[in-house]
Amino acid sequence: MTAITSDGPLDALIRQAITEAGGWLGFDHFMALALYAPGLGYYSNQRRKFGLMPGAKQGGSDFVTAPELSPLFGTALAAQVAQALRQTETSEVWEFGAGTGALAEQVLQALDAQGQPITRYNIVDLSGSLRQRQAERLQSWGDKVKWWDQLPDSFDGVLLGNEVLDAMPVQLLAFDGRAWSERGVVLGADLGLAFADRPTEARPPVEGSLHFPPDTVTEIHPQAEAFVRTLAAGLRRGAIFLIDYGFPEAEYYHPQRSGGTLMCHHEHRADADPLVLLGQKDITAHVNFSAIALAGQDAGLSVLGYTNQAHFLFNCGLVGLLETAGLAERVMAHKLIAEHEMGELFKVIGFATGDGFDAIGFAAGDRSHSL
Repeated sequence: MTAITSDGPLDALIRQAITEAGGWLGFDHFMALALYAPGLGYYSNQRRKFGLMPGAKQGGSDFVTAPELSPLFGTALAAQVAQALRQTETSEVWEFGAGTGALAEQVLQALDAQGQPITRYNIVDLSGSLRQRQAERLQSWGDKVKWWDQLPDSFDGVLLGNEVLDAMPVQLLAFDGRAWSERGVVLGADLGLAFADRPTEARPPVEGSLHFPPDTVTEIHPQAEAFVRTLAAGLRRGAIFLIDYGFPEAEYYHPQRSGGTLMCHHEHRADADPLVLLGQKDITAHVNFSAIALAGQDAGLSVLGYTNQAHFLFNCGLVGLLETAGLAERVMAHKLIAEHEMGELFKVIGFATGDGFDAIGFAAGDRSHSL
């Protein structure tokens, strides 16, 4: 798997990083540069990412997230946010990777309509171009919205992350039937990029309980787990809700998923080659929710629940919202809950400080037992 040689600044930066690393760059480091290199990476450059269609009339886009599909997503989620604010006696919301600002707008409007006061809606986003779009969209909320380059050392409130974990760099592991290797990126003879493996002590977390067939390639997620531990360390009082596509550990590392979950998105097409079109397409991996739950629990958080997106939204009142929605709005919202769309693939996990509370989003269909 080799990329076409390019003289673009991101390609040059990655080739330099490979050289400085001794000729082999771990995939997690490659992914971090491809997505987040300042001004050059996919999430740091000016390329339009979010939208319903890739057509030029909209300026192009690569994928669509739930808030762009339907405002009912954020409206339903806000019911859970409001309950969590009351239960934890906090008044701030924190959102990570806020995209176009659609979710923030929906949650702010719904909380206001519910009469649930908040002192501030905080957005933590590394992308300057996306922050600009968010600011334009949310300008009517004035000083109630605040942007952060990074989390403060301590904070209170309800934390939201929609499709944040899947974009965190992963390590790639390969199994040849005898031994595990870590997969990294090297320079080919033509200075294009290629994969190369080297021995490693790293292992999938279930090696002893499942048989991995030869030629397995899979991912481990130390950065996503570290992110959850960081949230736990700083959150004095509050709750966390993370929404993403993924599986419990037993499903994630099932022998039938021997090709792993790494995927790229470009102009609403999916492919499995991250070494081409650097900075022009998203690179993601599904989430191992068992590892996320364990990271939070070990860091002192209570797991509020774990379920699929359909159950979560139903629990948060989506049925009632659909009853008063127009036909076109109902059609778009159906994608949020349909099993073959987002309803089953996307999951929601919740955490809270202290002993937690009975979160409405997990009132029916909780699958915590499967983690």
